[in-house]
Amino acid sequence: MTAPATLDFPRLLDVAGSVLDSAVDDFVAGVGAPSAVTKSATDFATQVDLDLERRIADEIAQATQIPVHGEEFGGPPVDEGAVWVLDPIDGTYNYSTGMPLTGILLGLLVDGEPVLGLTWLPLQNRRYAGHADGPLLIDGRPAPPLTHTELATAAVAYGPFNSAHGGRYAGALRADVIRELSARVARIRMTGSTGVDLAFTAAGIFGGAIAFGRHPWDNVAGAALVRAAGGLATDLGGTPWNAHSVGIVTGAPGLHDELLSIISETTGDEWSTRPEEFGREEGEVR
Repeated sequence: MTAPATLDFPRLLDVAGSVLDSAVDDFVAGVGAPSAVTKSATDFATQVDLDLERRIADEIAQATQIPVHGEEFGGPPVDEGAVWVLDPIDGTYNYSTGMPLTGILLGLLVDGEPVLGLTWLPLQNRRYAGHADGPLLIDGRPAPPLTHTELATAAVAYGPFNSAHGGRYAGALRADVIRELSARVARIRMTGSTGVDLAFTAAGIFGGAIAFGRHPWDNVAGAALVRAAGGLATDLGGTPWNAHSVGIVTGAPGLHDELLSIISETTGDEWSTRPEEFGREEGEVR
């Protein structure tokens, strides 16, 4: 897509990066925070999540005059005009236990399409940023674009799952896919943070990543980063990723096609893109 000419991507990256930089000390100070809000048996938010979202959302909205949709407090629709999408702490379980694979995700959508992303990993002192025209910036410096990569020589990140669970991407079938993937890829990694997985894919640390979440705040920043780096970001059926996509597959050129082939061979049409996934009801977020 072509973003509106009124959006100055370099300026937005600078402004957003400054806002995230100002939140780093509080992010680091809160490591180890316990659950404050229970969302499900395996999902929760800490008080740091809540405080950081309020602070970052207020500052970024005031500085850019673009509204913010956050994981904890919601916001405007994610498919209408320009809207920031914020996950104040991605990999909350990692954060709460002190594992350094956790970060702040901030992405910009225009009519549901990811055009800009920032992934700050304060516990690794690393910052990834980029917009639709590229390049990927790592700690403010341009990174080389991704090149053709093959599964046999790469590591691939895979989203965590419970093999007993059902749903759109049933756990048993996820296990079948990872079993087939394990026979073709050099290494499989499960970090517990979609933001880390996608940023590492953009940087070429991972050759690709597969995740199953439907929430845009998990995927917007990473999808934008991977595309800025010259990679591909789709849903699990191969349709270009947007705010209503369910699940995400990212990868370097060549390897991304291999991932989609494994998914297709293993699941048939079970995980193919369904038209209803792009309707408001299926993609609705709070």
